[in-house]
Amino acid sequence: MDAVRVALLREVLAGTQWPGAARRFAGSLRRSVVPAGGNLLLVGTEGYEPWHLAAHLVDEAAWSGLPELAPTLVRHRVLPGEPPHLSVGLSRLEVARRGHTLLVVAPEEPGAGLLERVHDARRAGATVLSLDGGDAELGTLAHDALSVPDGAAELDLDTVQHLVSAAAGENSLPVQRGPRRFRDRLARLADQLTAPPPSRW
Repeated sequence: MDAVRVALLREVLAGTQWPGAARRFAGSLRRSVVPAGGNLLLVGTEGYEPWHLAAHLVDEAAWSGLPELAPTLVRHRVLPGEPPHLSVGLSRLEVARRGHTLLVVAPEEPGAGLLERVHDARRAGATVLSLDGGDAELGTLAHDALSVPDGAAELDLDTVQHLVSAAAGENSLPVQRGPRRFRDRLARLADQLTAPPPSRW
């Protein structure tokens, strides 16, 4: 969804809680990943894989100059021969700790296995954020949650994901970043100077 459609969507939803709630949640996401230098893990349920949100966050990371927003998509099932960015399985959650952010997208019940892994990651110090359909147990595990109950009058969880990803990449006040070595800063500058400008269309 491009910037024009997001603006139209916000206009349609003006007067509801959703644009403000999406901006608040996106702010939590930014505050969690930018100072930590990234380490964003995105996981869905066994029946719902948030690849669409992953793609939007990658785009927003490029357009906003915040590479920390680009997530690692963690999948319940990885098939042989898939490309590296689609080959990260649930075992990746076992090494999540302080400095990692775990964004869980669960339109339906997340299931006991995923909840256990999320609980372990939180205990190890990871920040847990949740976009969900109102699951109470997931809500108690999350440091911040945005819930869209099934049958919400104005919109669904997919639409909220568009609002959140767009808000996450919007211009904001500079965020205090963690310490970086001179070579890292120089490499980043060289990458920015030699990369072609991203195309929104």
